[in-house]
Amino acid sequence: MSEHHDKYSIDNTDYTVGQDNVQKWGFDVHNPVFGISAGLIAIFLIATLVSDPEIAKATLNGIKNDIINNFDGFFMWSANLFVLFCFALIISPYGNIRLGGNEARPTHSRISWLAMLFAAGMGIGLMFWGVAEPVAYYTGWYETPLGVEANTPEAAKMAMGATMFHWGLHPWAIYAVVSLSLAFFCYNKGLPLSIRSIFYPILGDKAWGWPGHLIDILAVLATLFGLATSLGLGAQQASAGINHVFGTDAGIGLQIGVITGVTLLAVISVIRGIDGGVKLLSNINMVIAFVLLVFVAIVGFAAAFGNIPNTVMGYVENIIPLSNPHGREDETWMHGWTVFYWAWWISWSPFVGMFIARVSEGRTIREFLIAVLLVPTVVTIFWMSIYGGIAIEQVVDKVGVLGEKGLTDVPLAMFQMFEALPMSQVLSFIAIVLVLVFFITSSDSGSLVIDSITAGGKVDAPVPQRIFWATIEGAIAAALVWIGGTQAIEALQAGAVSTGLPFTFVLLLMCVSLVLGLRTEPRGR
Repeated sequence: MSEHHDKYSIDNTDYTVGQDNVQKWGFDVHNPVFGISAGLIAIFLIATLVSDPEIAKATLNGIKNDIINNFDGFFMWSANLFVLFCFALIISPYGNIRLGGNEARPTHSRISWLAMLFAAGMGIGLMFWGVAEPVAYYTGWYETPLGVEANTPEAAKMAMGATMFHWGLHPWAIYAVVSLSLAFFCYNKGLPLSIRSIFYPILGDKAWGWPGHLIDILAVLATLFGLATSLGLGAQQASAGINHVFGTDAGIGLQIGVITGVTLLAVISVIRGIDGGVKLLSNINMVIAFVLLVFVAIVGFAAAFGNIPNTVMGYVENIIPLSNPHGREDETWMHGWTVFYWAWWISWSPFVGMFIARVSEGRTIREFLIAVLLVPTVVTIFWMSIYGGIAIEQVVDKVGVLGEKGLTDVPLAMFQMFEALPMSQVLSFIAIVLVLVFFITSSDSGSLVIDSITAGGKVDAPVPQRIFWATIEGAIAAALVWIGGTQAIEALQAGAVSTGLPFTFVLLLMCVSLVLGLRTEPRGR
């Protein structure tokens, strides 16, 4: 590392990366973060497998509902603050600071970099919700945004605007806060690539003690809950698609088969590291996703492209009313969708944030934030407009399964939309491949992140350790699908909300700590 990188660590702390680590059985793990995280996950798995699924689900759902009802305003205002904070940094002099110092240059091409941001952050969710969410809002499947009357032209515009609200600037601002903080303290200050490092300006050397241990353990748990849920959703959708195209039984056996196959591929990718694994898969992802998007757009040309202005205007006109938690007539909708999504993105933020930080050295803060906030938002506008626009038109025109029955099966919604289009089997087959590749990318990028946190911030954890975490993720997802299918996913979502609440406080403190760190940089003055 250059002198510039080490400045903070030499002046302020004598901590060295990995100094608390234990090397045994081919592992290189941080003591006690690895042991406590793995132990808590083992307890959760055992408790889930031996308890009555109904009781477990009721308990976790009770916790989830209490958090959502009591902390709705806190989640909503925190998310708004993260968006404003990112835009303030873009226009401030701090935007000129380069991650890694003035001499640093990006290690990945811009296209590969953007592909990795997107594949890790949203891919599998866009596949799962791209059709289902706009149709749900339009038809009032579970309430409507801002109380708009279902199945009206206003509902169509509002459905697209509200979907974009959940997948646009707010989630990416949450990811940006974590990823920028990690990248800055790692590349500019020479601290370990671990969540605890961000709090060095506030905690001082206590960051290497129990306060730091607790922050990292919480980050590991949040990441694993978020990932396992994502893998569960992906398994459900891939199985539904395989059943739809090939007529196989989409039951638990197939879902566990999908999880097992994907986990094996993720293990291979994790062994190959970022360049040979995640980067390659992300680029493949981007090509397949683009081909599918263009194909669907051409087939449903009028609905797809006619809907883009509708989506943009729906988003712009409603972003402020949708962001305001007070005096809402649609409180049930806000709790069921928005507050849940914000808690969900926050619980995912250590994973996506650390992954983005790992691939972003050499960018200026301004370039970094513009890319992380705006590029995915623009891509999502096209994605949601095309998939959601065609789906809503099918509902309006009473075409296909969606038109006749509405939203009946969320994992199957995208395949039902394809069914009413030409070449539906080809589209469905490409979509299954895309879900599986997104699935692998989420699993291996998540494993690399957990490796780093549980290795005390070391970026190159030993291969057995990478295999361990990739396998554990698959095991959690498989166990939960095995004991309860959809109920298991609901239980995990409750877990994600529960870890999202304390992590919101962590993120708010992170903003303060980042500004304190930026003020020590020469370019930031």
